This record gives sequence, C-alpha cells and structure tokens, in this order.
Amino acid sequence: MNPYPLRLLTIAISCALLLNLPGCGGTEDTDTVSSSSTDTVTDTDTDTDTDIDSEDLGSGILHTAYYEFDQDNVNVVLSGTKVVIETNGLPNHTSPYWSSSNELHVEPTVTSYAKMAPGYIDDFVGTYTLTVDNSPSKASTTSATGLGAIGIAVSGSVIYNDEEGPGVPLDDAATSLDFNGAHTGPQSYHYHLEPISFSDDDSNLIGVIADGFFLYGRKCNSTGTYPTDLDESGGHTSITQFAQDAEYHYHIQNELYLGSYYILFPGNYQGSASAIR
Repeated sequence: MNPYPLRLLTIAISCALLLNLPGCGGTEDTDTVSSSSTDTVTDTDTDTDTDIDSEDLGSGILHTAYYEFDQDNVNVVLSGTKVVIETNGLPNHTSPYWSSSNELHVEPTVTSYAKMAPGYIDDFVGTYTLTVDNSPSKASTTSATGLGAIGIAVSGSVIYNDEEGPGVPLDDAATSLDFNGAHTGPQSYHYHLEPISFSDDDSNLIGVIADGFFLYGRKCNSTGTYPTDLDESGGHTSITQFAQDAEYHYHIQNELYLGSYYILFPGNYQGSASAIR
C-alpha cells in the first residue's frame, strides 16, 4: 500500500482540527457565537425590563389620594405615567339643586328657590374627563384658569374658579349658591366655594386641579392648622395625609370673600393644565 495518501489524510485531519474548520471545531464556535448572541439578547431584554421598572417607580403606582374619590361617580385609571379621571359630574351629597323627587334633595337654606340658578343636577347627562401626570411638576410659568371646569372634586362634581362669566366676578351670583358653594349652569352642578359636605374648615381632600396638583381644605394636615407659606395660587410643598414625602399641592385660601365665603381656587395654575372635556 502506498503510504503517502494515508499520510496526506492524516495531515489534512490534523490541519482541520488545528484550524477549527466547519464540521468540527467550527460548529462549536458557531454554538459559542449563538450562545453569546443569546446572552446579548437576554441582557438587552433585562435592560429593557429594568427601564420599564424604572419608569414605573413613582409613576406606576396610583397616588393614594385618588382612592378618596367617590367610586360610584368617578373612575380613575392609571395609564403609564398618566392618570385618566372620568366623572359623571354628579355629587354624592344633598343639595336643593337635586330635583324634588331625588332622595338627595333638600330644601334650600343659604339660598332660596327664587334665587337659585335654573336647572337641576338630574338634568345633566354626560361625563367629564381629565388626563394629568401621575407625578406632576410645576411649570416654568403660571397660567390663568378659564371659564368652565378647572378641576374634579372627590364628590364627583367639578370645580370652577371665582368668575361667573368672562371677566365677571362671582359677586352677583353668590346668592344662588347652595350650602356647598355650588349651583347649576351652564352645563352641570359645580363648586365655587368651600363645599362643607366634605370639607368644612379642615385639611380634607377637595379634588384634583387640571394641572394634576391636589386641592385640600383650608388647613394643612402636616401642622393641623392654616398654612402661612402659601404662594399666589394657594399652594405650597409639604407632606399630606396621602404623601409622606413632601409634595406641592393647593389649599383653599383662608381669606374671606364677600365677608363670609372661601373661594376654592382664585389663583393661576402652577403646573401645565389639561383641558377637562
């Protein structure tokens, strides 16, 4: 037998082993690369999950203040970093503005039937929707509130400012307000003044303003008394009964209006307000 072909075959096999040609070590290298690629993908997935978790921290947990809102009238949903608040606009308390057939109807006290605005709470059929940041921040500049709803109250009804019309102060309409500082028109029942059915000279939550900051009663829960460091919008930064880390929020300003009323929100938005539709 000629020994040369066998020697050549032996040399070829040895070279293949040394050079890791495909079909031998090459396949193992391919597996190694695939494993590395898989590891890379896995690492990428891990990084993505970490980013999502990071985004969720502080924004993926609904602020506990929202649990104070009436669950029959208000629906609150956390969507990413946004909170969507939808209400039927109806209050969960008594008022002379309910029709006489409604179980929540009461006789007027601070107003009278003759002075009341036209329309009943029951007449409103619709919803209001507000979308705000779950962790709002103050804007670089303030902005004026407009006519119509500027916030949603815990009761289910909406919050208005201190105007009755374009450039028209609330003065002439004050006599139409019920004991909760509210009346109907032009669309639905809404508050202008301190609503004593759920906040009467206290630190209770009133609702959320259209820029995402909460509005509380005249007193501050952190001190149990009236805050003295409020800005021009009635806001300051402190802990609340719903936040143990200090956060910016509004208060009903403890200043009498027309000698006997407390306006809910006579200032400007300190954050970036969203429309309430």
